[in-house]
Amino acid sequence: MLRRLALLLAPMLLTAVLLPAAPAQAALEDYASYQPQTKCSPGAKPGTVALGRWLVRTYGGSYGGVSRACGGGTSEHAEGRAFDWTLDARTKQGRRTARAFLRDVVAPDRKGREHAKARRMGIMYVIWDDRMYAAWDAFAPEPYLSSSCRKRARCSATLRHRDHVHISLTRRAGKGRTSWYAGRLADDRPGDQQG
Repeated sequence: MLRRLALLLAPMLLTAVLLPAAPAQAALEDYASYQPQTKCSPGAKPGTVALGRWLVRTYGGSYGGVSRACGGGTSEHAEGRAFDWTLDARTKQGRRTARAFLRDVVAPDRKGREHAKARRMGIMYVIWDDRMYAAWDAFAPEPYLSSSCRKRARCSATLRHRDHVHISLTRRAGKGRTSWYAGRLADDRPGDQQG
């Protein structure tokens, strides 16, 4: 009887030992702290490009670009880790698209962890339509006024971020090294595997 049981269990045990364990999902990143530009390296980083392309494919809008020339003040664009996503806050469609993205990116994951996608993406902050959503403040919207503007009424749509959504990433995210980017950079066809 024991011999028969051993013969029945042997293939299952052998399979369990020889097959690799299912990969564990990467740990959820902490909220990003502010990582300002510290060097001039304006070439678009792979994570920034992948996120920008994913946004346009997923939500619409246009690819507004990454790189900016150095020397015009501190900007993550000058390190290739900020993306401008072209949407128009003056249109119903632009507002609806931005709201959908912001709602999705700060939603809790299946385990109830707040702002999970934004944290996995390595988003430091988002600026859109006179508001800033910063990771270090749990993405709560706060009024935003560019340091180049004295009064909002005299400030351009671009400086008010009304003609684009600005998204700044951590250095790790810019390089595509946070959990959201796993499997996304090799084929440049970002999907939504990690949610």
